[in-house]
Amino acid sequence: MVGSLFLADRTHLLLNSLESLKIYDSFLKFLNHNYSLVHHMNSETKILPDLQTFKKLPHAVSLLGMSGVGKTVLSSGLRRHSNWFHFSADYRIGTAYLAEHIVDNIKYKIMNMKDPFVADLLRSDSIYISHNITVENLDPVSTFLGMFGDQKFRGLDKSTFIERQDLYRDGEISSMLDVMRFIDKAWRIYRCHNFINDASGSLCEVVDPDDENDEVLSSLTKDTVILYLRADDLYENKLLERAQSHPKPLYYHSDFITPRLSNMPDDGVGVNPIDFARPLFPELLDFRKPRYQKIADDFGFTMDVNDLFGDGFGNNTDIDSDVFMEKLYCTMERTIAASETGAENAIKYIQACENRLRRHEQV
Repeated sequence: MVGSLFLADRTHLLLNSLESLKIYDSFLKFLNHNYSLVHHMNSETKILPDLQTFKKLPHAVSLLGMSGVGKTVLSSGLRRHSNWFHFSADYRIGTAYLAEHIVDNIKYKIMNMKDPFVADLLRSDSIYISHNITVENLDPVSTFLGMFGDQKFRGLDKSTFIERQDLYRDGEISSMLDVMRFIDKAWRIYRCHNFINDASGSLCEVVDPDDENDEVLSSLTKDTVILYLRADDLYENKLLERAQSHPKPLYYHSDFITPRLSNMPDDGVGVNPIDFARPLFPELLDFRKPRYQKIADDFGFTMDVNDLFGDGFGNNTDIDSDVFMEKLYCTMERTIAASETGAENAIKYIQACENRLRRHEQV
């Protein structure tokens, strides 16, 4: 009996010792894994390949930044000179999600011109009305979006203005969710090795930067790198000057525009649309900047516009693919060295590029 108790006690001690060894072994593995991860995060060479290998990867970049900061200039130059596929968000919004609304608005204007000749032709389907939206000509999208104000100054009443803001917002979200599909189409149909998403300036307003599971941001970061083109004070002043001299229709987040519409007449009578829009841009810039930066810090990278264009900003200076790749590489290197989140974003993006390369090889 005593021997049995002694054996049971020793067995219990042995089992406890074995369990302790398992825990200790697991702990060592945990330490080793985290040491390797931290070491990996702090080693740029292990996250990014060398520059020449980086350039050869099939890239997909989503540009973030204010309207007028140079997103379209960069995208158009890469398309013309380096065969990048230029995905224009506003073109996609206009042709895929607002086209019917745009044409219906034109038909409505024609039918209310009190010209029976044109109205009869339209009513009998004797004439065909269509938009002519191109990447270079997005005026049909802007004029449809419109500005709040008096109709006699080509303004929109409050209800119509808000309705069109909502339609644009829905179209912008849908266009960003189309990006992944277009990346594959760019290679399969056009054999474009690289892809650039020329996102709208209001992208920061149709996503939730505080939600790591935001549908649009999750979709974009799955296959592209988000690159915020940040304007310094000099560039901001140029944007402000342009907005003052040539105000244009813009999308506004409801938190921004609702209080500014609250004391305005519902029908817009007596409100000049230009006078209403002009003072909004400086406030909108201040509203958007922290949202842009939050997205860049948590989901992507930041490149200063001055580093990208230098003194050529506003002069249609083209940036070729090699130069852009070098600037992107340097931006990622700096961010990796300064931020663990940046390192994680870089790892995720390089993996996306490698996966895309494998898909290219299969098509």
